[in-house]
Amino acid sequence: MAKKAKSRTIAVRLISMALTGYYRTLRRPRAHRPLSMLKYDPVGTFIAPLSTMGARFGKEAGKRD
Repeated sequence: MAKKAKSRTIAVRLISMALTGYYRTLRRPRAHRPLSMLKYDPVGTFIAPLSTMGARFGKEAGKRD
């Protein structure tokens, strides 16, 4: 049988760079560059940068050990 074709879009988790644990899940095209944006962070009650690269610096970083 033939392999299943990959989807054109993927789900990405944008993590707050303020390290509050807040995140948003969005869909983006597979061939697109990583997302980052400024959005309201309800945990910290301020506007914070959200980035797909935030997992390196957030709570998930300690779980890799």
